Amino acid sequence: MKKFLIIAMVSIILATVFSCGRTENTKVNEPEEQVHADEHGNPNIATLTEEQIKSIGIEFGSIERKQLTSALRTNGVLKVPNQNKASINSLYSGVVKSLLVQPGNYVKKGQTIATVANPEFIKTQSDYLNVSAKIGLAELEAKRQKDLTEGNAGALKNLQAAETQLSTLRTAKAALEQQIQLMGLVPERLSNGKLVSVLSITSPISGVVSSVKVELGRYVDVTTPVAEIVDNSQLHLDLFVYEKDLPKLKNNQTIHFTITNNPGKEYDAQIFSLGSSFEGESKAITVHAMVKGDKTGLIDGMNVTAVISLNQITALALPNDAIVTVDGQDYVFVLTDTQKEGGGTAPAGDSLKQPRNPGVNVKEEYTFERIPLAKGVSDVGYTEITLLKEIPKDAKLVVKGAFFVSAKMTNTEGHEH
Repeated sequence: MKKFLIIAMVSIILATVFSCGRTENTKVNEPEEQVHADEHGNPNIATLTEEQIKSIGIEFGSIERKQLTSALRTNGVLKVPNQNKASINSLYSGVVKSLLVQPGNYVKKGQTIATVANPEFIKTQSDYLNVSAKIGLAELEAKRQKDLTEGNAGALKNLQAAETQLSTLRTAKAALEQQIQLMGLVPERLSNGKLVSVLSITSPISGVVSSVKVELGRYVDVTTPVAEIVDNSQLHLDLFVYEKDLPKLKNNQTIHFTITNNPGKEYDAQIFSLGSSFEGESKAITVHAMVKGDKTGLIDGMNVTAVISLNQITALALPNDAIVTVDGQDYVFVLTDTQKEGGGTAPAGDSLKQPRNPGVNVKEEYTFERIPLAKGVSDVGYTEITLLKEIPKDAKLVVKGAFFVSAKMTNTEGHEH
């Protein structure tokens, strides 16, 4: 009986102690919860500790006045002018006997790229030689008839017939001479023992072979393309600019562009002509520019992203890393104050410079306010800004690590919900 009485008394004492502990904890925690609610009542306020500031690598700075170059961003396509492209055909029908180039080869103007064979080539040359021989005899006959006529020993009609025959032969020789020259031969060098049955197909321009359309043994005629050559030395850039931006552009303006699918390298171009009509059904106008400098890696038809330099302005600006975008609105973070553990407030930005007492463990918290702004021109890593809320002139702003401050604010809002 005494044993049960002792157990009951111990249970009552323990229950009383736990009840008192719960009451004290409730009274202690109530002010802390109230403080937390007060600190995060403003959705544009974020608080970080000094340890977080250092680990993230947040840096402070102020608004600067910078000289920026305003620019227009647009898209376009690289094009080679038609006079710098060549689709090579054989002027005479024949069988491809040899191919001397392959895609990717560089060729010079007049270089042989293929040969074509046809026995009919010999007939044209033979006709030319025969006509040339007949012209010599016709000239002698015309001279003889002229002498006879002048001495009243010959009929006038015989002289006229001889002169007509000579004129006909000369016309035939001129036609055959043109055909032989189109074959790539020199008529004056032909002789009965040196007739050519294989003709060379040459390139009309210097450039790179983009494709070869035939193979050995294939029969080709004037309608059959043998190869295609592109000369990128005169590469053009066609940009599509909207009507409202056209007055900002003029000839000789500099353009910086990159390949859309490979933005690692930047190229330069210069405007030489502004379009005078809309491109199809769109309200875009084509602006033509000449690519300057190194053209390595550029190919006809590539899509590009271009930046057209306009004019220089001097404006208030911040580093690009200082600006964050949340739900379509741009913001910057301003350091408002710092608080030490146990109370006390230091002016914003000064606490990092204050001497420390090594014997005292001091923890500080930094409070940031999110200030909305409107962005302007971006250049050399800086962006023109217009603050939508006034801040002190000597205010310290987060110029590096603003993204992490924004993330901290987002996480805090999530915990509140």
